[in-house]
Amino acid sequence: MKIAQVTPLYEAVPPKLYGGTERVVAHLTDALVDLGHDVTLFASADARTRARLVPVRDQAIRLDPAPLKSDLAAHMTLLSEVLRRADEFDVIHFHTDMVHFPFFSRCADKTLTTLHGRLDMKDIGGVYERWPEFGLVSISDDQRRPLPLANWKATVHHGMPGDTYRFSPKSEGYLAFLGRISPEKRPDRAIEIATKLNKRLKIAAKVDAADKVYWETVIRPLVEGNPLIEFVGEIGDHQKSAFLGGAEALLFPIDWPEPFGLVMIEAMACGTPVVAFRCGSTPEVIEDGETGFLVDTLEQAVAAAGRAHLLDRHAIRARFDLRFSATAMARRYLDVYGDLLARRPFAEEAIADVVTPLRPSEDRSFAAANL
Repeated sequence: MKIAQVTPLYEAVPPKLYGGTERVVAHLTDALVDLGHDVTLFASADARTRARLVPVRDQAIRLDPAPLKSDLAAHMTLLSEVLRRADEFDVIHFHTDMVHFPFFSRCADKTLTTLHGRLDMKDIGGVYERWPEFGLVSISDDQRRPLPLANWKATVHHGMPGDTYRFSPKSEGYLAFLGRISPEKRPDRAIEIATKLNKRLKIAAKVDAADKVYWETVIRPLVEGNPLIEFVGEIGDHQKSAFLGGAEALLFPIDWPEPFGLVMIEAMACGTPVVAFRCGSTPEVIEDGETGFLVDTLEQAVAAAGRAHLLDRHAIRARFDLRFSATAMARRYLDVYGDLLARRPFAEEAIADVVTPLRPSEDRSFAAANL
């Protein structure tokens, strides 16, 4: 199968530091190549991939030191190049939200769009009503709730290669928070949980410009005033095995409808249990009492983090291998691609050629109905 993967340009593929969507695209692309498919990746030139790379920008946007840059212009160039080569592919798989819809209507039947973000914002619903011809994939069932009538084709949970992170059979006794410093990620909850348990907490997170006030006024005082808390800063893939593997539990105290939460399966790959608030996708990812604990209150979170060391780390890794490997994700997407191809007009004509012929009486009534 000839497949195009179209990624956002904000981070490298895979990201050098923080980044979810581009990391998933990297894992999916390589897994599809490993399964024998002809894959072309449209991305920035700093991508590392086993697929054929079509570079559309010299480097990813976020870490580009240029003081002035246009996200819109970069993505317009990306879409133009994909559109120019659209006829080369059986399937064009977009990870760029809805920005490509106005340009690809003529070939929407050969596209698939995975939505990676939250969908409960104003104006979004109107877009999917205006362009219903584009088939969509959710990354959790919960993600669909704001748009139940959209053209959903499947839910495909994220996956990653089993060798990306090292399994750690034993922790070093601290708790971990990994991700982004923002109000909806609730690092303040993580700090409170660790403090109540009198356990060390390591925070590895980036601080976006939009969240600097929250960092300076809310989180930084909690970090600097507490000897149990260590702020590590933003880390890359090469540091995550040691960081997550050394943790007794990953704290995932979110307060928003998280569409997936890649860090949860990163922790599971290391054998580390996850203590997650029951919100968004977490009940679909965490198996309560097996790969971690689902909680509804801070008190429950404290109790769960206190007994996380009792869970079997080998069993947690085994569940990751079964449910969240890159190969498992790629095979699920191949099923969706196959269904997409079977529904295209040329496929329907081919199927019609081999159906059982109508009896003469049915044939005459069909002809009369179509005169």
